[in-house]
Amino acid sequence: MSDEARPHGRYAYSPLPRRPAYDWPGGKRLAVYVALNVECFDFGGGLGAELAPGGPQPDVLNYAWRDWGNRVGVFRLADLFDDLSLPASVLVNSRIYADCPGLMDVFRARGDEVVGHGRSNAERQGTLPEDDERALIAEATAILAREEGKPPAGWLGPWISQSRTTPDLLAEAGYRYLLDWCHDDQPTWFSTRNGGRILSVPYPQELNDIPSIVGRKDSGAQFAEMIVDTFEEMRTASEAAPLVMGIALHPYLVGQPHRLRPLRRALAHIAQHRDDVWITRSGDIADHAMALPEGLVAG
Repeated sequence: MSDEARPHGRYAYSPLPRRPAYDWPGGKRLAVYVALNVECFDFGGGLGAELAPGGPQPDVLNYAWRDWGNRVGVFRLADLFDDLSLPASVLVNSRIYADCPGLMDVFRARGDEVVGHGRSNAERQGTLPEDDERALIAEATAILAREEGKPPAGWLGPWISQSRTTPDLLAEAGYRYLLDWCHDDQPTWFSTRNGGRILSVPYPQELNDIPSIVGRKDSGAQFAEMIVDTFEEMRTASEAAPLVMGIALHPYLVGQPHRLRPLRRALAHIAQHRDDVWITRSGDIADHAMALPEGLVAG
């Protein structure tokens, strides 16, 4: 069987309606978390989202637009989270600490979770040889552990990039969960080599400002409407089964004032229902799922 046809072997098929039901803390059925991507990029090369088609390198238009997110937009989002008393999972490129000294202080003071997110978003990890990918994970983890006082429990690859061995490498590096796969609305167990396993927590690809705003050219108002519609639909659906709703944000996109205002309305709508849903962090979702009796979490 060729590599292209080989199944991934990480989890078995498990249709949601046939799974046993369980609750999130407080008997709630919908867990909601905000994933804030704090990323850095290379000047004059490498990968990066585009506001407009870029010219020859150095592509100042798009580089400066992304850099605005780390100088201005990220702090506006932190203020918004404060205004609404929302926790966040902050997905951090390890190079942020050198490129943007002091940026992470605001999230550390808030008590937000820090999630590993590679070295920078100018590169993909899934294209690397295994030893190089292992070194990338180790390098990023060591920096986050040094700066935050403990290693992160969760990981999202830059550009959702995984090789066939990424879950194995993350588990072997001590990671408890990963966010890259958007194959389900509940946490699921992934098998890893040598009899190990790692938990997959749902991360949104639809409810994500890059595919929405950069890919589909949705407006800020359309993206905010997606958030509210997803929340209301999942709130109803969660009566039958516990679900996870993630919201993926990037400061250079939704930190812009014309997008921040509708985002504020959408997140305020969710915050108004905090007595009915579990507004939390991805790591808390992982911890709760791992503590459930064996067999409740699909795998």
